[in-house]
Amino acid sequence: MLSGERKEGGSPRFGKLHLPVGLWINSPRKQLAKLGRRWPSAASVKSSSSDTGSRSSEPLPPPPPHVELRRVGAVKAAGGASGSRAKRISQLFRGSGTGTTGSGGAGGPGTPGGAQRWASEKKLPELSAGVAPEPPLATRATAPPGVLKIFGAGLASGANYKSVLATARSTARELVAEALERYGLAGSPGGGPGESSCVDAFALCDALGRPAAGGVGSGEWRAEHLRVLGDSERPLLVQELWRARPGWARRFELRGREEARRLEQEAFGAADSDGTGAPSWRPQKNRSRAASGGAALASPGPGSGSGPPAGSGGKERSENLSLRRSVSELSLQGRRRRQQERRQQALSMAPGAADAQIGPADPGDFDQLTQCLIQAPSNRPYFLLLQGYQDAQDFVVYVMTREQHVFGRGGNSSARGGSPAPYVDTFLNAPDILPRHCTVRAGPEPPAMVRPSRGAPVTHNGCLLLREAELHPGDLLGLGEHFLFMYKDPRTGGSGPARPPWLPARPGAAPPGPGWAFSCRLCGRGLQERGEALAAYLDGREPVLRFRPREEEALLGEIVRAAAAGAGDLPPLGPATLLALCVQHSARELELGHLPRLLGRLARLIKEAVWEKIKEIGDRQPENHPEGVPEVPLTPEAVSVELRPLMLWMANTTELLSFVQEKVLEMEKEADQEGLSSDPQLCNDLELCDEAMALLDEVIMCTFQQSVYYLTKTLYSTLPALLDSNPFTAGAELPGPGAELGAMPPGLRPTLGVFQAALELTSQCELHPDLVSQTFGYLFFFSNASLLNSLMERGQGRPFYQWSRAVQIRTNLDLVLDWLQGAGLGDIATEFFRKLSIAVNLLCVPRTSLLKASWSSLRTDHPTLTPAQLHHLLSHYQLGPGRGPPPAWDPPPAERDAVDTGDIFESFSSHPPLILPLGSSRLRLTGPVTDDALHRELRRLRRLLWDLEQQELPANHRHGPPVATPP
Repeated sequence: MLSGERKEGGSPRFGKLHLPVGLWINSPRKQLAKLGRRWPSAASVKSSSSDTGSRSSEPLPPPPPHVELRRVGAVKAAGGASGSRAKRISQLFRGSGTGTTGSGGAGGPGTPGGAQRWASEKKLPELSAGVAPEPPLATRATAPPGVLKIFGAGLASGANYKSVLATARSTARELVAEALERYGLAGSPGGGPGESSCVDAFALCDALGRPAAGGVGSGEWRAEHLRVLGDSERPLLVQELWRARPGWARRFELRGREEARRLEQEAFGAADSDGTGAPSWRPQKNRSRAASGGAALASPGPGSGSGPPAGSGGKERSENLSLRRSVSELSLQGRRRRQQERRQQALSMAPGAADAQIGPADPGDFDQLTQCLIQAPSNRPYFLLLQGYQDAQDFVVYVMTREQHVFGRGGNSSARGGSPAPYVDTFLNAPDILPRHCTVRAGPEPPAMVRPSRGAPVTHNGCLLLREAELHPGDLLGLGEHFLFMYKDPRTGGSGPARPPWLPARPGAAPPGPGWAFSCRLCGRGLQERGEALAAYLDGREPVLRFRPREEEALLGEIVRAAAAGAGDLPPLGPATLLALCVQHSARELELGHLPRLLGRLARLIKEAVWEKIKEIGDRQPENHPEGVPEVPLTPEAVSVELRPLMLWMANTTELLSFVQEKVLEMEKEADQEGLSSDPQLCNDLELCDEAMALLDEVIMCTFQQSVYYLTKTLYSTLPALLDSNPFTAGAELPGPGAELGAMPPGLRPTLGVFQAALELTSQCELHPDLVSQTFGYLFFFSNASLLNSLMERGQGRPFYQWSRAVQIRTNLDLVLDWLQGAGLGDIATEFFRKLSIAVNLLCVPRTSLLKASWSSLRTDHPTLTPAQLHHLLSHYQLGPGRGPPPAWDPPPAERDAVDTGDIFESFSSHPPLILPLGSSRLRLTGPVTDDALHRELRRLRRLLWDLEQQELPANHRHGPPVATPP
């Protein structure tokens, strides 16, 4: 009986064999789910068997004491786009953006999701609005005083950096003055004109680079990006809010203002020349039409005012607003000149432009007109907004800046368990948008692929989208109840369809059930045409089997029941093909969480079917008959009939397991590409899939164990004839290689008959070649061990070890190996019969030559025999009446203990382990079904699903089975 032990986590382990036929099986899977009850057998088994979007699943590293200048596309790597990110950034720049529906001002506690965008995404008329007054310090994120290291960058010899005490109120200009004092240069914020000019000559720079192994202060540092801090920026707040990614570090450097500006311009030029784009603080001129990632700047409340306050503070905040899109603008003059050019271009395209004069008009009017002149990109895919949620905040065009584009909800949402919020390219702030709602991948070659996230309402051309689908230019993509986009790809060069794909001429994707042809109301077909379409599906040869989740249990049960009963004339791998079609339909059409549940149900049904078949075979065995009924020895023909159902299940389960493994690997790969490898729901799905595959592992191992058990049980009664029969009978000629079974000597036919029956059975069931080799490997291992143990046992009681008997055994063994060589099993047989062949070769040595040999030479010539086995054969060898073994055969003292304590019998527990096949499945689910029997079964199942679907409808809405119109 099978005995199991449960490890931590619920994975089972089979026990060791205790009956004459032992079997240990190793499975390549990490763990095997425990059988619900014990398998009934006479033997037991022991088994051992996208971009950067994935960064969102990494744990948030501890914040290093440096400032981080982050690209817009790298916001996700920070992971910490926490709920207060928009508030903190608004406090840093002290300005306001567009009006929002939130209740707080800049830095207020209630920044709504609709306000959470970067300032570079603000519309131009809103940017030209008034500047809000600086919020009180109490509303800011309080930062305790700290010590900043300001590196002199060659200002003074022997000094690497100076420490300066800073508070949340300390500005960059004040820290420059304090640092100059520490370096021994004149200058203080309250000094005279000379000292003030000295402060103006220097600037505090925010440098990004990779430190040496010794850290930032080790002296080996190379800045790769540089940003000049504005005089009114708060370096301590910058250090607190922007942190470096792992492997990078930031530090403050004191440089001459002209030198710093020059380095900053060189950094911009290098970013443009290598195509990598500018750092996160570079102006994003087309930001309003690119991916809308990032947090938002909070806007002032209704009563906060829009005009700048009087005095220098208002001027300072006005400059901050003009630099909102990038605090590192090269010059205000260049920016104003570009604005003037855009205004002139906008006026030239407006009615009456010839008579228009550019005067002191409201700048917001010109900026608003400029923004209306949006030109779609010509080298990148983009989404055209057809319907949005908030017209004041939604853009018209959303450009795909990466190969993988993620739609999701912005705001203060974060992943479960405190993990970082998922990275999102485009923020959509409707209430029914998930944090990670939908992913679109558009590589260099079409088509693009769209994949909804779990539980996300997504429609594709008006049809509900549950799994990944192709996305073509002109397709409509609906996200939630509010957003509707049209996908455009200018790279295709206008090669898209002449008519939009969502028009009635092109029906949408079909629902899962077979009744889709009658239920579709948008395809423009008449009732007769729809009936013909359904008939074409029901009788077609396409490898497709559509079903709804409610019909899944009935469908799987019908497939397994028909396979267990052996009904019909299905091909050997027909059940696995039908079940694989069910798995494929679930993976492609149904919701993401459906596949693990289907796999679990399927594995349990197969296990129960195999369990019942094993019980039936065991009940029919002679040892289980009532007392008084004589036992009938098993014949190869009877064993082949009994084992055919088990062998079929082993073949089908092996191919089905390989197919399921491919689907699970695809699921894991897609999750890694989308950065969802640590998602709790995905982890739960993968765990369910592992449990289902563990059950399939057990089915394969148990059917293998039962098959070799009954085959070796039959061999056990036929093998002694190889030692006792004489192939040199009167008038008989020895058959040559490749001879038929009937031409073999009578003593060898029963044993070879078992091998032939097993070979035919594995061929008829289309068992995987790896399992065929391992099946015969175990049969040959058992035959070798049984014959060698019988040979050792024969020499103890009567004279048996003599040259004439050894020649007969050698001839029988050669005939068996020649026949197996003709059957294609010669290499496996030669390997497993090696020890028996060497023992027989020793007995076939002529007596005179054997007497001249010594123990050491015999050990060298027969290395596979243990000292105890070699000594046993020599000590019982028949040299003649009254003659004993010569002294040269005595083992040396070093091997005497091994001879006295060693076992002369072979152990049945040292057989090779079972290794499940690796690689792709042999099932072919592409192209039309060519096997007529499989096609008939596929038609029967489709009509069964049709009947189940019709039974749910009222009587007056049901349709009879459609009949295809003959051509």
